[in-house]
Amino acid sequence: MRAGRRVGLNDGAALRISNVRLIDGVSTEAVDDAVLDANDKGWITYVGPAAQAPEPIPGVRAIDGRGGTLLPGLFDCHTHLGVASDRSILEAALLTDPVLGVLQTTERLRRTLDAGITSVRDLGGLPAGFRDAVASGLITGPRLQTSVGVISHTGGHADDTFPGGRSLGLDYCEIADDVVGVRKAARRMLRAGADVIKICTSGGISSAHDDPDDQDLLDEEVAAVVDEGHRHRGRPVAAHAQGRAGILAAIRCGVTSIEHGFGIDDEGCDLIGERGTFLVPTLSTAFQPLDPRKTAPWRYEKKLRWNERTKENIAAAIARKVNIAVGTDAGITPHGQNPFELSYLVELGMSPIDAIRAATSNSARLLGVADTLGMLRLGYAADLVLCTEDPLRDIGVLSAPENITLVTQQGIVRKCTLADSGSPQDLSPAPGQRSLHAVARP
Repeated sequence: MRAGRRVGLNDGAALRISNVRLIDGVSTEAVDDAVLDANDKGWITYVGPAAQAPEPIPGVRAIDGRGGTLLPGLFDCHTHLGVASDRSILEAALLTDPVLGVLQTTERLRRTLDAGITSVRDLGGLPAGFRDAVASGLITGPRLQTSVGVISHTGGHADDTFPGGRSLGLDYCEIADDVVGVRKAARRMLRAGADVIKICTSGGISSAHDDPDDQDLLDEEVAAVVDEGHRHRGRPVAAHAQGRAGILAAIRCGVTSIEHGFGIDDEGCDLIGERGTFLVPTLSTAFQPLDPRKTAPWRYEKKLRWNERTKENIAAAIARKVNIAVGTDAGITPHGQNPFELSYLVELGMSPIDAIRAATSNSARLLGVADTLGMLRLGYAADLVLCTEDPLRDIGVLSAPENITLVTQQGIVRKCTLADSGSPQDLSPAPGQRSLHAVARP
């Protein structure tokens, strides 16, 4: 590979990874002493027991996994990569130079990828230009889908007006108060390059004007947005829905995914099963402690009131085996620590293998890329994560970035802390696909 060439998501590289335990994202059992081969386009050509593997091809980069566990690249289906998790939205909006903000976002993309998250759906605050920059190789980060903004009504979850009446003027907050307004808002988001439309059907814990039990957009407004998505190449709709009323309204009106779902009950679980909706529980927010000395009283009170309810309701949904994909709400929760979400799913009753499948093959289904990503199968893209330990014994090992020794996208090595065991490869980021939807076979 020529020095200095940018490597993007439509390029690929050949490699062989051996001496690993294999979790393929679909099966219920791991394969010990496995081998994975990818061709020079980054597509998997063999994956399985070492005893049945073909002979190595001369010149192909060989990586000794040293007994670690090889998994499909992990997904995070709910992030806010354009939002700093270490300071308030007020500080970020008013006191951060825009150029510095862009560079900080690129650093968050890199840290997220280093944590083993190779694909992301961002649900507010990330312009489509970041998706295109990653795809073209201008910057390095996870494969991206983005909603660009969030649609809500006046005084709703995405209204950035403070209780005193002053608005932050966040360009990713879209306020609409009738059917015509939400259609226009959805069209503005699509014009800005959105892959998915994000709406609010309930109030929220982090918004000052409302409560999770409040319904946000009206049923007819939700239905109008879903219709706009269908009319524009079947764009999916993700609904911020924390309380019961918002959850039920969103599912009834045909959204693709329920984000958070803290107040879900048996009726909501039944509807998810009937409609094929996904639940993205973002448990990282429920498990994240808040310091009452640094938190607005209204937010702290809501969080205390909702935390245990959330854990009880999501545990019941897990027991019902509802359709769960993985998201963290990173931006509200810390960036670069995304795999902690799997530990929280396990703590609430999900098996480790099911948590991994939720973060790989099931999340790929939600994002519409299950034909090329989320599984280690012949003909799939070699998006891979190598962990030093066995997450089926302790799911928490995925949460420590130092345990993630190898990350690849379509065979391109993005992170490697193993001693060099093969020919060198250009690790710089190149022309490629526009979004996660565009993972094309050779």
